[in-house]
Amino acid sequence: MKKTNGVIAAGHSETVQAGLAIFRAGGNAFDAAVACMLAACVTEPGLTSLAGGGFLLAHTNTNQNILFDFFTQTPHYKRPTSNLDFYPVGVNFGTTIQDFHIGLGSMAVPGVWAGVMRVQETLGRLPLSVVAEPAIILARQGVEVNSFQAYTFSNLLQPILLTTTEGREIYAPNGDILKLGDRLIMTNFAQTLEALVSGEKREFYEGEIAQTLVQDCQEKGGHLTLEDLKNYTVIERNPLKTNYRGKTILTNPPPSSGGTLIAFALQLLLSLDLTNLQFGSSQHLHLLKTVMQFTNVARKERLDDYLHQDNIAENFVSSFSSYQQPFIDAVNKWGSTTHISVLDQEGNAATVTTSNGEGSGYIIPGTGIMVNNMLGEEDLNPQGFHQWPENVRISSMMSPTLVLNQEHKPEIVLGSGGSNRIRTAILQVLLNLIDFKMSVEDAVNSPRVHWENHRFDIEPGFDPESVNTLDLSPQDVIRLWPEKNMFFGGVNTLVKTSDGQLLGAGDIRRNGVSLKS
Repeated sequence: MKKTNGVIAAGHSETVQAGLAIFRAGGNAFDAAVACMLAACVTEPGLTSLAGGGFLLAHTNTNQNILFDFFTQTPHYKRPTSNLDFYPVGVNFGTTIQDFHIGLGSMAVPGVWAGVMRVQETLGRLPLSVVAEPAIILARQGVEVNSFQAYTFSNLLQPILLTTTEGREIYAPNGDILKLGDRLIMTNFAQTLEALVSGEKREFYEGEIAQTLVQDCQEKGGHLTLEDLKNYTVIERNPLKTNYRGKTILTNPPPSSGGTLIAFALQLLLSLDLTNLQFGSSQHLHLLKTVMQFTNVARKERLDDYLHQDNIAENFVSSFSSYQQPFIDAVNKWGSTTHISVLDQEGNAATVTTSNGEGSGYIIPGTGIMVNNMLGEEDLNPQGFHQWPENVRISSMMSPTLVLNQEHKPEIVLGSGGSNRIRTAILQVLLNLIDFKMSVEDAVNSPRVHWENHRFDIEPGFDPESVNTLDLSPQDVIRLWPEKNMFFGGVNTLVKTSDGQLLGAGDIRRNGVSLKS
């Protein structure tokens, strides 16, 4: 089969190489994206897993746009909180500590493996055994621990990764957590993935893996049942569509909230002429703070409690007009997640974000697969822990996004990890590309900010004078970060230029890499 030309941006060089191997075998962008998803379970095991959740936004060369929702689902039944294995751990980002909850009681119904199967059978053209081979080889031969992995293992996720005996065998085989230059080997995962390729969806959701997971949940304090696993389905949705500066932007629709919030912010920004705005100026920083501030207010007033209602995205985005004039007045003062982007020369594009949360600490015995902790993430449980409605898709900030040109062909492919910073990271890269006309490398790796709860987090690289002259209210605080940090996301991005060039940039905050075939 003829080699496919394409470009990939992802969070690890070996993830990208897995996708490029599939291009060389003649696969399309969707084959390559699935290969990257599987490889990332080995190269970024603290961030993603077959027992996590995610979304893949696809644009085909026949102009189909499909959002594959394989995010996690709440269980059918709630176990009494007195019998739950559910406890907090602190994840240290260096400048801030964010609490997450883990244990078997934090695990939601997983969807990544079902997503792999659905995307491959719907849009792929190679056998799954071929697409899975690079990940199997990586897991068996091992991956050298790079600086980002060493940081996440040691500084962030050590208490989670080392919770079980199997976790310690993988991540601390000699007694100490793996460090830079060590080799991460996942033999059990390699064997499990081979079995899954043969048994497909049934093996994970009904077979021995499912039986073991459910038995441990019932005996040791989790919610999951066989009914939860057997009834899990991938949902194909129409992407949320919005227009910005003559371009069509496709992103993740409800019940996930991130894409809807990006669309709302872009509609607010359409009311302004940003032609003469200088990147990094005090006006630019004030603009970002204000649009994030107004988006957060609108979210609390009109979105969070209504995500499962019909037409909520259209109703919420159209409500921007209620905030438009106050927004313009305010502006005029001027005072554990991973992402993969794939684009092929045939016109296919895939943008996929997957997450394991931080992981529950529980590894399904003998598989090397850690299950997610989505029921223990505060961001995903805005009404409080254990208040989730039964048997519904969990809302997410994950927002795989595509920008189409006037011929409805993919021009920009992007997405991000980064918890509740995902939407602001993607928004800033979109503005860098569309309004500031930056190169893809500069658009991704220029400094970022994030505004939330009266705190303005600012990466280094902005003019200190611009920061010092910001117009803030008395309750607002600025937190200056000493260096760029994964806290601000990991926006791995691809661009197809007007003359047909395929360009990409991996986000340096998470050791991102982009390569083309």
